[in-house]
Amino acid sequence: MASRVTPEPGLIAPRQTDTRAGRHVRQPEGYYAFHPAPFPPQDLDLSAGLVELLSRANLALGRLVGSTEILPNPDLFVFMYVRREAVLSSQIEGTQASLLDILEYEAQQEESERRVDVREVSNYIDALRYGLKRVRALPLSLRLIREIHMQLMHRVRGGESSKTPGEFRRSQNWVGGASPSTARYVPPPPSVMRDALHEFERFLHARTDLPLLVRVGLAHAQFETIHPFLDGNGRVGRLLITFMLCQAGVMKEPLLYLSIFFKENRQEYYDRLQAIRDEGAWEAWINFFLLGVASVAEEATETAQRIVQLREEMREKIGAALGRRSGNGLRLLDHLFERPIVSVKSVQEILGLSQPAAAALVRRLEDVGVLRETTGRRRNRRFSFGYYLELFREREERS
Repeated sequence: MASRVTPEPGLIAPRQTDTRAGRHVRQPEGYYAFHPAPFPPQDLDLSAGLVELLSRANLALGRLVGSTEILPNPDLFVFMYVRREAVLSSQIEGTQASLLDILEYEAQQEESERRVDVREVSNYIDALRYGLKRVRALPLSLRLIREIHMQLMHRVRGGESSKTPGEFRRSQNWVGGASPSTARYVPPPPSVMRDALHEFERFLHARTDLPLLVRVGLAHAQFETIHPFLDGNGRVGRLLITFMLCQAGVMKEPLLYLSIFFKENRQEYYDRLQAIRDEGAWEAWINFFLLGVASVAEEATETAQRIVQLREEMREKIGAALGRRSGNGLRLLDHLFERPIVSVKSVQEILGLSQPAAAALVRRLEDVGVLRETTGRRRNRRFSFGYYLELFREREERS
């Protein structure tokens, strides 16, 4: 069964000889499926250009970690980045839910028009949380990958039946096209897949001299090549990037997410992965991957710095507007960095205020521009922390 969203369809797998990554083997049914070569490649060429890019990526990642350590609360950064990643990674697979949709869903203000898509994004967040908790105690393994997939596919379209959540596939899948014969890529048959997965797991546990970011890039590409599930392979593969970095101790918090880069460069992302299978182009893929790490880390560092600046500006604005009565306003401001959509009722519950006092505070923060009414209604109104949301939506909208 095909993955739900795929690259350009209609391209038949090439009929070439062996490459460093494996070979396309004709199956009894007539189509060609990929059989991976031993992994990882033993002749990886870390040339001067790649080493220079690796240095830039490592430096950018280090700066990102350092910049978030100056935040008064890392959750000011992590909360929204997790949600933006969940939205973008799911959008790559075809969901239509936006960042605002998931925030409204979590705020429980109303049922989203894109209920099914929002549930898929929410599952991604749950899978990320679950995986991060598990890798702090246990190493990454095939068992954990299946558990993560179970979280990801819970109660989504076909998730409880045709997509076999938490189970590696027992049938052939394909990417692009209406059948394996017309697919752009046909992953390993189940019998070959099982051996490739065990080799992949050994790689996750092995001691090696390969730089960490190179290891992570190799692991992501190989997982996508194996494509062990009937659905959700792209999302699980992108989650593995975060899990490997956190397990290695490079990041204490999940700070780096590449879905924005992959979405902005979607066709090249697919092409680079396919070039590994068709041409053995591991180095070109690693180059692309490291460029993504550097780009995303640099952008995230700038965002973290802007969050610190925004928080100080908002605190000054609230202090000037409310004077000695600014305590509740500042408490609400801290909450807005975690939940940037509120209602008068939620403000009541957060601060323990009466309805008139909560309404007056919301009105005052709206007057000074901290909050922005988003519904246009007279009742059940919602207010957003617009300045904060814009920090995360600018690049999302460009992508």
